[in-house]
Amino acid sequence: MSTTPTLYSYFRSTCSWRVRIALALKKIKYNQVAIHLLNNGGEQHGDTYKSLNLMEQVPTLLIDGETLTQSVAIMEYLEETRPSPSPLLPGEAKLRAKVRVITEIINSGIQPVQNLSILQAVGPEKKLKWGHDHIRKGFVALEALLVKCSGKYCVGDTVTMADLCLVPQVYNATRFKVDLEEFPTIKRINAALEELPEFREAHFSCQPDTPDELRGK
Repeated sequence: MSTTPTLYSYFRSTCSWRVRIALALKKIKYNQVAIHLLNNGGEQHGDTYKSLNLMEQVPTLLIDGETLTQSVAIMEYLEETRPSPSPLLPGEAKLRAKVRVITEIINSGIQPVQNLSILQAVGPEKKLKWGHDHIRKGFVALEALLVKCSGKYCVGDTVTMADLCLVPQVYNATRFKVDLEEFPTIKRINAALEELPEFREAHFSCQPDTPDELRGK
């Protein structure tokens, strides 16, 4: 039986994207299974996938004989079981707290209110404004925080879990027409992160399930 981890992912899911970056930084080779969130009403709602993820969401990571869901929990597990290479949390408690604050602003305060299920409930006519307004509100808070704690990246000059959450969320901000010129610190950090090979490897535009028309975007 293969011991290679398996990631159930959707190319443009920001939560899946975070985990792909973490796996790349940790140099973990894995198999990827695409779960299309729109085809046939959403493959995440099928009985087979539901048996792996009771919330019917992506990502799900099969690793070390465990079935893990929720992207932050997965990143924390990877950090605890594989602290090197590329630690995702600083050694100092106060800095770890800052990383977790930024992570949760994005994970709990921004991403859920513009998630697919919420946008479907809002409806096609209102979803662009809804996504724009809620992401922008979160970015106002995030920008103010990053001005105080960032170096080259979100917390100092080392990539952390916060950065893994930032890049996918910035992409979603552009999808919802948020003007990044209003957030120069976010824009600067995102640009620096996008130059890193692990972030390029995990990008939505080069995944196995990326549609041809979006490849290389």
